[in-house]
Amino acid sequence: MAAPQSNITRRRLAARAEGSDEYQTKLRELVNVAADVFKEKGYEAATLAEIAERFGSVRASLYYYVSGKEELFQEAVRDILARNLADAERIHGLDLQVREKLDMLISQLIASYEDHYPHMSVYVQENMLRVTGERTVWATQMVRDTRRLEKVWIRLLQQGMDERVLRSDIPAVLMANILFGMCNWTHRWFKPGPKLSASQIADAISKIFFEGAVSQVPPAPVT
Repeated sequence: MAAPQSNITRRRLAARAEGSDEYQTKLRELVNVAADVFKEKGYEAATLAEIAERFGSVRASLYYYVSGKEELFQEAVRDILARNLADAERIHGLDLQVREKLDMLISQLIASYEDHYPHMSVYVQENMLRVTGERTVWATQMVRDTRRLEKVWIRLLQQGMDERVLRSDIPAVLMANILFGMCNWTHRWFKPGPKLSASQIADAISKIFFEGAVSQVPPAPVT
């Protein structure tokens, strides 16, 4: 038998069902505040009390919007991976050369860090540590989408090797992990601003990566 719902839980569910613009705006503001705190403190060290203080409220009032800290984390990163996966699969399907597609994937991923800052940084910083040991529907979906995203990159890198555009003495999985590492580590130091743009970072990563990854063997003939 399910436990009875608290009054605040009933109010939260009713407000979400109604979906008023005011409620959704305040929820987004709360999630943005939480993302900032998660970025600064890390998920484990962050507290609802601190999030509430920055939100200009008290801890108890947060339960009108979310069930707790874990839901705030989930809301902060929920849609980012799904959008990145959709973009990666779209790019993979384009009628372009492998190098062009990989350049676009790098640019799209770094642009996502800029467009969704600090939410994307929270995702990279905390997400896989938080979800790999969980068995919730949300965690399972996050892990599944992450694996699908990785496979898009691996397939393109393997295609580049098969076409002798990329060197083949390094396994595609290892090369993908190295490239992901170059992109994902930017969460430690990249903060959007006037001094450095996502496009500049993406261009630098592409140049450094492909200078080492390019094949020294003549490309395979086009058939």
